[in-house]
Amino acid sequence: MRKSIRRGAALALASVAAISLAACSTNGSSGSGGDSVKSIKVVIAEYSPDNTAKFWKAFAKTYEETTKVKLDLQIISWNDIDQQSSTMVQTNNLPDILNLNTYASYAADGLLYSGDEVLPKDTAEDIIPAFVDSGTYKGKFYGMPDLSSARALFYNKDLFSQAGIAKPPTTWDEFRDDAKKVTALGNGAVGYAQPLGPEEAQGELAMWLFNNGGTFKKDGKWTLDSPENVKTLEFMKGLSVTDGVTQNNPGSTNRTDGAFPLFEQGKAGMIVGFGPLQGALDKDFTGVNYGIAPMPSGNKADPQTYGVTDYLMAFKKKGNQDAVKQFYKLYYSPDQINTWIKAEGFLPVTQSGLKSFESEDKLKVYLDTLPNIHLTPTDDPEWDKVKLTIQQNIGLAVAPDGDPAKFLKDLQAQAEAGK
Repeated sequence: MRKSIRRGAALALASVAAISLAACSTNGSSGSGGDSVKSIKVVIAEYSPDNTAKFWKAFAKTYEETTKVKLDLQIISWNDIDQQSSTMVQTNNLPDILNLNTYASYAADGLLYSGDEVLPKDTAEDIIPAFVDSGTYKGKFYGMPDLSSARALFYNKDLFSQAGIAKPPTTWDEFRDDAKKVTALGNGAVGYAQPLGPEEAQGELAMWLFNNGGTFKKDGKWTLDSPENVKTLEFMKGLSVTDGVTQNNPGSTNRTDGAFPLFEQGKAGMIVGFGPLQGALDKDFTGVNYGIAPMPSGNKADPQTYGVTDYLMAFKKKGNQDAVKQFYKLYYSPDQINTWIKAEGFLPVTQSGLKSFESEDKLKVYLDTLPNIHLTPTDDPEWDKVKLTIQQNIGLAVAPDGDPAKFLKDLQAQAEAGK
């Protein structure tokens, strides 16, 4: 059963209260004092079953050989890591390093080291400025990026040809018309695979918002219920409810186990995708004749790109500062970070990484956008709770009886109230 916005907000508020208690219980346990630790706990999200564990186990071995400190590695599915990491913090079972896509609420509670405390100077200077900005809270750099991605519109060239479509859409009207033509082919084809399930619903929403002149925040103020955003979510609802061009129940469909498989099986005309989807198509689903294009625009503006970075944040724990420093020093060495990013099919977060990847033609469409991508407001502690509400409840807003305007109005009130 999906939770209501009110219930989701209450749960988020309870989590923050628990985090604050955890912060109080750890105050005074400075990472720089006391004896050096013999092990550190590193919690990593699973990006892929084939590559994540393989890389991090090898990294742990190198780290241990270099530092003589044991790396206690935990790899957790993206579907579970938000809940499990919150439980770790609530029970004061803090990791030393946590890989997650939000950080600001932990920084606000004083739980994290800043970059000044744990990053080598040359490493900090090498990180792409856009990612430094997204990882900065109240003037200090806490969200150290591990990798990045940018989104684009993937389309099935064969389905487009069968439907009489000559080129990818550039406007929302063209997008809707093309999706209808593909759906009309029958045989299980859908015009657009729309993932609004809890895995990354905020990413799907962001891509469409940015391409209709919308934002989550502007000039330091939340703009969740702006007219542009309401129009966008009404358009997204209309794709399934009015136009019937998506798969059934997009509000409960995740990307990786729902929408992506539709495109990989040649059943979807279009989908918002990124590097790992491209890699899977080239390696495992070679029968899909696909193209990649900029997103269509809802406001006649130039196409906009939504980008994502995840973070490797470091928690302050007694005696762990030197071990954490060594972790970052090793991770950001080019042979480690570039190996990891290439294996997972993502994009770099460092200036040196951009140079290392620039010869890969298939990544050009993404690399060209990296320095100027749009990111979600991860530097605001309230974003953690806003994101959770979007993930858990946007499915209700796009359901046949859903109310996009009310959903966004309630979301705006939640963000402004800090609940």
